[in-house]
Amino acid sequence: MASAPASTSPQEELLPHPVKEQLPGVSYMLTSPPPWLMAIVLGFQHYLVMLGTTVIIPTALVPQMGGGNHEKARVIQTLLFVAGINTLLQTLWGTRLPTVIGGSYAFVAPTISVIVAGRYNGITDPHEKFVHIMRGTQGALIASSALQIVLGFSGLWRIIVRQLSPLSAAPLVALVGFGLYEHGFASAAKCIWIGLPEIVLLVALSQVQAINYYIRRIPVITSVAVVWLYAFFLTIGGAYKNAGPETQSHCRTDRSGLVGAAPWISIPYPFQWGVPTFHAREAFAMTAASFVALVESTGAFIASARFAGATPCPPSVMSRGVGWQGIGILLGGLLGTANGSSASVENAGLLVLTRIGSRRVVQISAGFMILFSIFGKFGAFFASIPGPIFAAIYCLLFAYVGTGGITCLQFCNLNSFRTKFILGFSMFMGLSVPKYLKDYNLAGHGSLNPWVTDMIEAVFSSEAFVGGVVAYFLDNTLNRNDRTIRKDRGQHFWDRFKSYKTDPRSEEFYTPATSIRCLQERFPLY
Repeated sequence: MASAPASTSPQEELLPHPVKEQLPGVSYMLTSPPPWLMAIVLGFQHYLVMLGTTVIIPTALVPQMGGGNHEKARVIQTLLFVAGINTLLQTLWGTRLPTVIGGSYAFVAPTISVIVAGRYNGITDPHEKFVHIMRGTQGALIASSALQIVLGFSGLWRIIVRQLSPLSAAPLVALVGFGLYEHGFASAAKCIWIGLPEIVLLVALSQVQAINYYIRRIPVITSVAVVWLYAFFLTIGGAYKNAGPETQSHCRTDRSGLVGAAPWISIPYPFQWGVPTFHAREAFAMTAASFVALVESTGAFIASARFAGATPCPPSVMSRGVGWQGIGILLGGLLGTANGSSASVENAGLLVLTRIGSRRVVQISAGFMILFSIFGKFGAFFASIPGPIFAAIYCLLFAYVGTGGITCLQFCNLNSFRTKFILGFSMFMGLSVPKYLKDYNLAGHGSLNPWVTDMIEAVFSSEAFVGGVVAYFLDNTLNRNDRTIRKDRGQHFWDRFKSYKTDPRSEEFYTPATSIRCLQERFPLY
């Protein structure tokens, strides 16, 4: 006869949930790789997710630069190639978190300022104009990379991150995810016939417990395959025959032009577009965007550490990762990506969607990036997935990253009026200031110097940057000398992770020598 379940006392029921320094329920944590076959499939899934931003940004920028499908395919290949290298560098010697380093929306505004520069107006040939604008973008990216390289490898960013408490990190991480709302349902609704089914199917495959365990680990691959095939049948069946040009460009599966334009085999190389050109105004605007990408990546690193089942990332590790990210921007400038690099928000969301935070999986995805960037036709095939499908995926992944900021509040005293003010004010300003700038259009009013206008738009158009900076400033200045403040802001929970010596788990997760030592133990000749 089965024994009756133990009764729970009313006092136990009223106890709050305990604080968790590491996220429970992660199937494969940072240093625990899944079986090889499963790891390869999961790595391909990370590759699929990062393709969205990799395709969306060049698709928006290259036509404005004067390029056609051929130039767009080569830029996508180059961006993929650089992303693969940067991801390997970051996972091996940077933060060593399972973080994909890919294209960043923070660099779009300064790139457009290069495109509209008056010195290119006299060039009539589209390809020649594209090449000259690309060289100008390369020069600006190379100049902007110095900021992150210096701040990261000098340890200056470590000093700043040391003062980052859970309270000031919460708005930063939350807006890293929620601040990208414009790239979610609004973009998926551009073709609601495939965007909405992707959202519904992805939610069902990832959240319904009755579905097979392995299917729930690869919901993106499964849902994209089904909806992409469905979109293909709609295209060949003539569903969009009488639709407008914009609807057809978003819904049809045969309008990207990438497969025909991409070469079979092509290896991106430095200065493939020519010698970069440098202009002070563009360099300053791109450097401002580099600082924004630095702040946003810091939030993404915090979320990735949480979702991978690791402890909070030590400030020195964060600074090291920023330095290697600067190297990534430098590589993008040398090879010509027309866009800088930052930590991929969508791939951070995929960690918690699949509950797999293995570093090896992300390293395998970097191999797919490099492989498909070299074999252009195969990479272009996957890159031709309609944009609304990617946007539908982002509805879940960006939301998950946003919740990473909310979980930081478990370390804080939410009954403190100071906490409520800093949290609410920073979140509100983080959403409202960028909205104001996008509606006001500083360049159109012409009341400011163009140099200042470019830098303001690059910096204050980022929700995460505005909210994070406001929260950081208030948290480190408002009633700082009050003895109770330290506990209210949750700083005492993160103190033990400020160096390797105070918590042995930090060395296990973040020390590059650990992986080398393991290799030497397994392979004595290494």
